[in-house]
Amino acid sequence: MTAPAPAAPASSDRLSSDRVLTRLMGLHPKVIDLVLDRVWHLLDRLDHPERRLPPVIHIAGTNGKGSTQAMIRAGLEAQGGRVHAYTSPHLARFHERIRLAGRLIDEGALSALLERCEAANGGAPITYFEITTCAALLAFAETPADWCLLEVGLGGRLDATNVVERPALTVITPVDLDHQQYLGETLAEIAGEKAGILKRGVPCVVGPQHEDALAVIEARAERLGAPLLARGQHWHAWEERGRLVFQDERGLLDLPLPVLPGPHQILNAGAALAALRHLGAGEEACEAAVTRAEWPARMQRLRLGPLAEAAPRAELWLDGGHNPAAGAALARTLEALPPRETHLVCGMLNTKDIAGYLRPLASQAHSLTAVSIPGEANTIPAAETAGAARGVGLPAQEAETVAEAVESIVRQTPEARILICGSLYLAGAILREGNA
Repeated sequence: MTAPAPAAPASSDRLSSDRVLTRLMGLHPKVIDLVLDRVWHLLDRLDHPERRLPPVIHIAGTNGKGSTQAMIRAGLEAQGGRVHAYTSPHLARFHERIRLAGRLIDEGALSALLERCEAANGGAPITYFEITTCAALLAFAETPADWCLLEVGLGGRLDATNVVERPALTVITPVDLDHQQYLGETLAEIAGEKAGILKRGVPCVVGPQHEDALAVIEARAERLGAPLLARGQHWHAWEERGRLVFQDERGLLDLPLPVLPGPHQILNAGAALAALRHLGAGEEACEAAVTRAEWPARMQRLRLGPLAEAAPRAELWLDGGHNPAAGAALARTLEALPPRETHLVCGMLNTKDIAGYLRPLASQAHSLTAVSIPGEANTIPAAETAGAARGVGLPAQEAETVAEAVESIVRQTPEARILICGSLYLAGAILREGNA
């Protein structure tokens, strides 16, 4: 999980947090270094904010964490709850990572928090994610709220968010292959890392899982006496006649389809609804979870900004998924849309399985235009992405920029469906340019 460079400041105030974030990037030679010792040391110096949080819902998984969190938050807020939320990475601004009682943290509060954490750390080695997570926990501890949603950054067992001794609930969304260099080469190994968020006696909502992953989660839950609310055993969610049907031990819910597009969002919604029902939410909150959730760059329709202006008759979409399971989910989403000639504009990081991501998409697209992610040192060069696309049977070419790629596509097919995809960092670059 790399840290995006701070966006160009829009004002002198904005520059304040960017300056601190830039300094924090230099505190550790590695972007990712999975141990908790540095986090515990800093939290101790901050008087342990992790012990002073509102009831915590801790969410891990490979895919669907952010969407599930967004739906849980929408449901809790619909019943009047004040909800903190922590997520990563950000897309356009770092402030997106920290939501205080329903509102994104403002510049003054963010700058002050970062400087307090920097001073408390005293120049000791600590990664960017670790120290900024400590800043988020400090903000959550000092701002009154009813709930605190924490999304794992990477893995779970050794993630910087895994410092809450007894959350109210944990959630594990689908586990799949990603970040193998840090989490293990097999689904069982990766599931073991994700299951590290389980706590003794604390219930856990479990989304759909491969058998190997589920077996690991179940075994750890049994050792800890952590009750599981597992999809297919304790809850079910499916689409029927254009509606979302959810069933658990409390009964049946007949709800609108999730506003977040894609068939995979049915099961993400199921996990969110299972969590909300366990927390005592009523039907109104459950309906709000699926109809009011907002989560940018997850099959987001772009209607405003320079790209939309350059392609007024085209259908523009943006998605930040980046692993094979995300590619498969995206292919199913495209298949469910009305028929339209579809073209991909793709940029990825060099830590990703590019062929595994693109293989399911090859049957849904007419072409791929490869780009390098602007400002990202770990981007896969456009030529390599194009070569990988050809290797899975997808005609491909290269472009210097996304704008150039879109212009080239609409010259040939003005009414094309264009999906910009492959990385949250590419998605962030698109959103920072004013596209929405």
